[in-house]
This record gives sequence, structure tokens and C-alpha cells, in this order.
Amino acid sequence: MTTRVFSGMQPTSDSLQLGNYLGALKQWVALQETHDAIYSVVDLHALTVSPDREVLTRRTRATAAQYLAAGVNPDRATLFVQSHVPQHAELTWVLSTFMGMGEASRMTQFKDKSAKVGEAATNVGLFTYPVLMAADILLYDTNVVPVGEDQRQHLEISRDLAQRLNKRLGEGTAVVPEAHIVKEVAKIYDLQEPTSKMSKSSSSPNGLIEILDDPKAIAKRIKSAVTDTDNVIAFDPQAKPGISNLLTIYSALTGRPVADIVADYEGKMYGHLKVDLADIVVGALTPVREASMEWMESPDKLDDVLADGAAKATVIAQATLERVYDRLGLLPLKRR
Repeated sequence: MTTRVFSGMQPTSDSLQLGNYLGALKQWVALQETHDAIYSVVDLHALTVSPDREVLTRRTRATAAQYLAAGVNPDRATLFVQSHVPQHAELTWVLSTFMGMGEASRMTQFKDKSAKVGEAATNVGLFTYPVLMAADILLYDTNVVPVGEDQRQHLEISRDLAQRLNKRLGEGTAVVPEAHIVKEVAKIYDLQEPTSKMSKSSSSPNGLIEILDDPKAIAKRIKSAVTDTDNVIAFDPQAKPGISNLLTIYSALTGRPVADIVADYEGKMYGHLKVDLADIVVGALTPVREASMEWMESPDKLDDVLADGAAKATVIAQATLERVYDRLGLLPLKRR
């Protein structure tokens, strides 16, 4: 039996960034060759930040377009938009009755985000976010979930909820998912704040490398990346986080060991490395950018791919939901 993998990203920005590309998309493309892969644009999660209607629609299509442009193949993987499969919301309600208030309030992401925006701006959706994430995973009898170290806590909630379902409703009610962590995946940091992870919530857009950025803008941001004053090219994440981040990006995109890259630049200045790296990043992202634009300029074609994916996902999701409903004792709808 083929191992099933599920993953998704929120459409909360106009473009995915380099960290998403290296840390997620490239892994998804590889996993679709060896797993039964299900990938989603998780737009229901994005509602926790109260997005503008038209912006959310545009970003949902743009996110899906970038999945496809990066190599997600709808003939090999199921690709869909989360809100197109209503079983996600239905299973979320069931799972919320298996999770305690104290447990939910201890989630690191909730504590961090609610502290940042304040109590008045913290909605219930943000509080129950991990339950929806668990529903995303358990709905597809997912075996493995590709996650970063910072997402382990949410996966643990999914595992806990699956085990509670099995304990209360009987073994086989839910598949208990495992983490799929690829150790060699590069962690990419902000170009202006190289001790912080590259993120769409970055304090400065100059710290990001976005897939849909103009190539000239990408090159400019790399060339203006923060380094340090001694001008020695060496890999030392503690003492030299800026230059180490650039070396990590260089290695991730070329497949060359960092030590070999450092040796190539012995006696050279930071500027030499930045110019070469700018060419490498632009060369890697330009085909993805161009393919993304083609998909975005053909919304009907893109929507057809997403509709086909939603139809396939719904078959799996409905079977799981019916199994859970039956074991809970919910009265089945009489078909006429």
C-alpha cells in the first residue's frame, strides 16, 4: 500500500518566498514520485487574518499556480483548495469536541500571535486553528506529514486527536500520522535580519526573496543583504549569520557543499559572492515565476485543475467523515 502524504500552505501573500520553495515545494515535488500525495491551498486557515475578498481569491489562485509551476503534477498528486471540500470544516467540529480548552490555549502559535495582535483582535478561529489543521491531516488517512521543527507541536495535536478517536470509537477510526522531516532541507533566514526565519511576516520586504518578484528586485535584495564587517567568507551561523545564510542559499540551489563554496571564494570579497548568488537565485526562480504567470493568466484552466483535485479529494474525505460519523452514532441521512 502506498504511503499517503498531505501538506498545504496558506494564501496569505501575493507570492510564496524562497523558504517555501526550498523547504516545502521542492520536497513536495520529490514526494509525489514516491507517495500518494495530496496538496492543498488551505484558504480556510487564511480567514483568521480577515483578508479582503478579492485579495483572498487572487492569492488562492496565485498560490496554486506556484505549486504547479514548481513541479506539483496533477497527474501524480491531488491538488485542491481547502474550502472546496467542506468535510474539512465538518471534521473540525468533531475534533474540537475531543480537545480541551487548556490544551488549545497552550499552543505556541496561538500564544505568540494573540500576544502580537492583542486580545481584541484575536478571533476564535486562531484559537481553533490547530484543530482545523488536524482535520486537514486526519481527513485523508494521512501517513506522513512533511513539517519543519517549528510545526512539530501542531502535528503532535493531530496525533493525539487520532489516538483519542481510536481509543473512544475503536481502532481504525483514524490513521495516526508521522512527521516527515528531511534533515538536509536548508532553513532560509531573512536577508535583513539573518537570525530570523525568512517569512511573509518579515518586518521589511527587503528581507524576502519572493518567487513572483521581478528578477532585478531579487538581485538587488541579495546584493543589499546584511553581512558583517570583516569581509571574510566563512560559514559560522553564530558569529556570521548573514554570510552563512547566503552560503546556505547558494548550496541549496546548486547542490554543492558549503565547504566547497567557501573554498571557491577564499580571498574574495562579499560582493563577489553576492553577485554570483544573485545570478543563481534569478536563474532558479525565473522559470518558476514565468510558469506561475502562465497559469495565473489562464484562470479557467487553473480552476479546472483545482476542480478535478477537489473531486478526488472529496471521495477520500467523505469516506473518512462517514466512518467517524457512524462510529459516533450520528444518525445517517436517509437517501431517497
